[in-house]
Amino acid sequence: MMPSNIILTDDFGRKHNYLRISLLEKCNLRCAYCMPADGIALSPKATLMTADEIFAIARTFVENGVDKIRLTGGEPLLRKDFPEIISKLASLDVLLSITTNGILIDRHIDVLKQFKIKKVNLSLDTLVSSKFHSITLRNQFEKVIDNLHLLLNNDFQVKINVVLMKGFNENEIVDFVKLTQFLPVSIRFIEFMPFAGNEWDRSKMVSQKEILTQIENVFSSAEMEKLQDEKNFTARTYTIKGFQGDFGIISSITNPFCDGCNRIRLTANGKIKNCLFSNAETDLLTPFRNGESIANLISESIKTKKKVRAGMVTIEEIDDPKLHFDNRSMIAIGG
Repeated sequence: MMPSNIILTDDFGRKHNYLRISLLEKCNLRCAYCMPADGIALSPKATLMTADEIFAIARTFVENGVDKIRLTGGEPLLRKDFPEIISKLASLDVLLSITTNGILIDRHIDVLKQFKIKKVNLSLDTLVSSKFHSITLRNQFEKVIDNLHLLLNNDFQVKINVVLMKGFNENEIVDFVKLTQFLPVSIRFIEFMPFAGNEWDRSKMVSQKEILTQIENVFSSAEMEKLQDEKNFTARTYTIKGFQGDFGIISSITNPFCDGCNRIRLTANGKIKNCLFSNAETDLLTPFRNGESIANLISESIKTKKKVRAGMVTIEEIDDPKLHFDNRSMIAIGG
């Protein structure tokens, strides 16, 4: 038997202990950066992992070194068997967390508490109700805000994911930072990234430098404190002295963090993606259903992982749509 973590170590020595599992491709919002305007062709239900399959495949990863699992979507709370999935995964020796748009939190908060999920990433790209509708095409702003407070009142650790886009919400950067004065939340500003159907171009992206410049124009260097980055960090984090929360910048485009990447993604139809930017996938579900071992397939996928952004080393390469146009839409990958 292979030593734990060997099959999850790539050719650059990076050990992958963090698995992100997409539970489904559906969502109750229609965010433009995530889902193409005309939607996506959903995978047939029969091709999606069942609760038992999610557990069994996840267990293979855990047996080989994964100790953190995050559930994503689409919107993971839309799965009717979400409580069953959580109850099964909670039996594994892992830290469980979830990324959600927050709309259904009130329906599931007791399940989250029962199975000791304490870390929740909440997607919220604006603090303005009318703009929320324009990006999501839904009138759910108040519900999301109410559920944000519900999570905080129940002692959940909340990160708020903010995808920044010029002409939409780059003028709210300071407002989000000011939110951390009164709420113990971690804001995560995310550079707009290219995926199928989201009409990405660099002119829409708000870079790490631009984000920091806006904040530094309001808060002095004496007020702003750089925090120690987590091991295998994605966000470079800061706080304003005296504020309850903090903020960070996920700069996958302008300042990537690939050297310490420890993440693997499993799509809702059971395919492993070793990098968010990669269009390469390895089918685990079909061989699993055929009774075959999937450990070697996982190992081969990890071994082929590129050093930086699926081989796109420069921003100029990212600008070339031929290198990423056939990647999945974000909603079909899992956040």
